[in-house]
Amino acid sequence: SRQDVYYKRHLVPFGEFFPVPGMIRRFLRLLNLPYQDIARGPDRQPPLYIGEVALAPSICYEDVFGAEMRRFLPAAGVLLNVSNDGWFGDTIAPHQHLQMARFRALENGRYMVRGTNTGISAVIAPDGAVVARGAQLMPDIVTATVRPYAGTTPWVRFGNVPVIGVAVLMLLLALAGQRRTPVL
Repeated sequence: SRQDVYYKRHLVPFGEFFPVPGMIRRFLRLLNLPYQDIARGPDRQPPLYIGEVALAPSICYEDVFGAEMRRFLPAAGVLLNVSNDGWFGDTIAPHQHLQMARFRALENGRYMVRGTNTGISAVIAPDGAVVARGAQLMPDIVTATVRPYAGTTPWVRFGNVPVIGVAVLMLLLALAGQRRTPVL
């Protein structure tokens, strides 16, 4: 069966949950301050659907975490991100968030559709190119043709395993090289 709801998995510390011990929570309660956590969604969730098109959803900065987006693939044909970038204000941060979204589109080989309230809404092609974008801090409508893609990229297939494997191999080679160095 298809699910029509996505529950955010990666919560913002101090915004959506408070990583503090119980004694601090009791203190917050005494001061009548908010201290409740938002419930985190399950790690494994099915894609969302628009008609027959499967979407890999993400909320806010979840699209920064490639491994979390990868969980929807290869089933999802399009990446979707909605974000409240209002707290970034007129800074470089919305531009950085857009750059990270471009990388998600590239590594997954899928279009990314981003809708933000004051950040930069955009449609990003599977090669990471921005096809259409809205203005920052301005009401705007972004339109573009988006096609769902199928298949897998090396990132979708292997994730971080090759990079971690090379890093471990380099570390082992460095350690082995240190043992052979003569002491003068």
